[in-house]
Amino acid sequence: MRSDKKQPEHIIHEISPVFDARSRVLVLGTMPSPKSRETGFFYGHPQNRFWRVMSAILKKPLPQTVEEKRALMLENHIALWDVLHACTIEGAGDASIRDAVPNDIAPILRAADIRAIFTTGAKAYALYNRYIRPVVGREAIRLPSTSPANCAQSPEELCRQYAVILTYLEEKHEKDC
Repeated sequence: MRSDKKQPEHIIHEISPVFDARSRVLVLGTMPSPKSRETGFFYGHPQNRFWRVMSAILKKPLPQTVEEKRALMLENHIALWDVLHACTIEGAGDASIRDAVPNDIAPILRAADIRAIFTTGAKAYALYNRYIRPVVGREAIRLPSTSPANCAQSPEELCRQYAVILTYLEEKHEKDC
């Protein structure tokens, strides 16, 4: 009898952070999903709404390639990474995370004038507060998850909540999607 239940797997984060000296906002997810690890970049699942939300609030075309996604972040002064460096996880289920090892975000904070740190989802926020906040002494702002599993949030509501990012960027953007 075949089981569809995903087995726990120990994952080491291998996607480099996206940032440069002009970054003003840091957005942290939890850990790359299996699809993100497969594509080699953040929010790689085709149903994840992160890239649609970001392109909408920034009023830019929807990026298709990894290079376009990286450019969208850097051109708009947004750093992107994840809270965790390693963990044991079942599939993409944040609720199953154990044996968490945090990423060291200090190099990003030293290299750029980060004005605000955001987390994408409750688990990223909880892990940030447990492992990273005590080290860096910086509060994070929790945003809702853009995961397809978070169907309670409409695309319009996600855009409304993510638009808070714009207030921390140098460039002026309109705050509606």
